[in-house]
Amino acid sequence: QADIKTVTMLGGYATTAITALTAQNTLGVFDVMGVDPSFVREQIRVVLDDIGADAVKTGMLFSSKIIRVVADELESRATNIPIVVDPVMVAKGGHRLLLGDAETALRDRLLPMAALLTPNLPEAEALAGFPVRTEADMRRAAEHLARRGPKAILMKGGHLEGDRVVDLLFHDGRFDRFEDARIQSRNTHGTGCTLASAIAAGLAQRMSLHDA
Repeated sequence: QADIKTVTMLGGYATTAITALTAQNTLGVFDVMGVDPSFVREQIRVVLDDIGADAVKTGMLFSSKIIRVVADELESRATNIPIVVDPVMVAKGGHRLLLGDAETALRDRLLPMAALLTPNLPEAEALAGFPVRTEADMRRAAEHLARRGPKAILMKGGHLEGDRVVDLLFHDGRFDRFEDARIQSRNTHGTGCTLASAIAAGLAQRMSLHDA
């Protein structure tokens, strides 16, 4: 629902396929119930066959079966459309949003399809297989994950210590560095989803990756 609000505010027309129902509030996620994979497939099929898409963003995919369904449908119905993959794995409060066997499916099926991968530091650690705690680690992890197939990677540095926040965009063999003062707020739940949706909206409107 936050994704829909974000895309709408940025002038896009948002459509969705619900992969899981969540019980959550501003403090975090408290429970998750997955949607039947065949119904996820049907949601994607009817929307893409009717309305189509100029960009796609994936978020919480929950299970390996759902990941495979999403990948299959995007391969057949969303060719040559930029796909932003937000590898949602664990909520900030610690609630697991991706079943264990799904990490392999995410790496093998979705990462090679991604125009952009947007991991936070815990997600980058899980995907890369080594600690990501510093800016140097972020650069190493981005280069490592790029070998999995995504065309570009946005390493989100919100989990770094300090008063400055650094994000690194790795694309075309180079890094673009975004730095700003940390905004002191307790209301950070869902910020990664919002950012990925905002980028997808920009790509749909033919902005460059850097500007999006």
